[in-house]
Amino acid sequence: MIPFDQFQQNTLQQIETVLASHLPSADIEPRRLHQAMRYSTLNGGKRIRALLSYACGHLLDIKTSTIDSIACSIELIHAYSLIHDDLPSMDDDDLRRGKPSCHKAYDEATAILAGDALLTLAFHLLSKADCTAEQKVRCIQLLSQASGSRGMVGGQAIDLANEGQTVTIAEVESMHLHKTGALICACVTLVAGFRFDTSDSQYKKLKHYAECLGLAFQIHDDILDETSSSETLGKTQGKDQQSQKSTYPALIGLSASRQLADDLHNHALESLSSFDHRADYLRAIAGYTVRRTR
Repeated sequence: MIPFDQFQQNTLQQIETVLASHLPSADIEPRRLHQAMRYSTLNGGKRIRALLSYACGHLLDIKTSTIDSIACSIELIHAYSLIHDDLPSMDDDDLRRGKPSCHKAYDEATAILAGDALLTLAFHLLSKADCTAEQKVRCIQLLSQASGSRGMVGGQAIDLANEGQTVTIAEVESMHLHKTGALICACVTLVAGFRFDTSDSQYKKLKHYAECLGLAFQIHDDILDETSSSETLGKTQGKDQQSQKSTYPALIGLSASRQLADDLHNHALESLSSFDHRADYLRAIAGYTVRRTR
């Protein structure tokens, strides 16, 4: 195995190449729409979701061509969600990944359509994945649920409804497990499904790892929103407080939030204890999640 830093760099190059090859060319009509799609998808990012898919694929020895389709589809859905989250009717943020948000670089109508197009393109790519028809259907079912009202979209709806409201820790956890955790979990469960039934203990361990990681990721994001800068984050710092959002630091404080993120990191590692060294990339991603600066 190559070192994690090299694996991470290789994966970033791989996913950028795959995404660029599947997105419509900016020279194809409607040009402005296609330009906005490429602008919002190819303008950087941590690619934590793609990293998880490729790392799980490495663990379970799934061919790269299959993982390409899964990782690309998930990154497209993530990009669409960021475009829509930044809209004035949602989180109203003018900065994303250190650049003007899609609706600022183009306009609101184009941003909405770009998000719509990225979402549909994601499922188009999954339908052409290098696997059996049965496996394609399973992946589409899992990803559509993780992305929809019982997953990411539902979590965003809960987040907006909770602004300025008094909520419990359990309610914040539920929101984060839907808004952020569902799609992160899908990065692992879609891949794990190629080797295990959902009732298999190994599948359950990998799913639990991903659930812990997804929640730790969001808690750390909440912490960074209070402690980092807009330049480092690539998005507007302090936006959660301005919008009176329900976050872990707001409810339990920074110190307790950091401890909770560390605890979740440890739980994620425990879930991988029965796997050999081929799970080391997944272990490294768990550490990266709670140590990152953006």
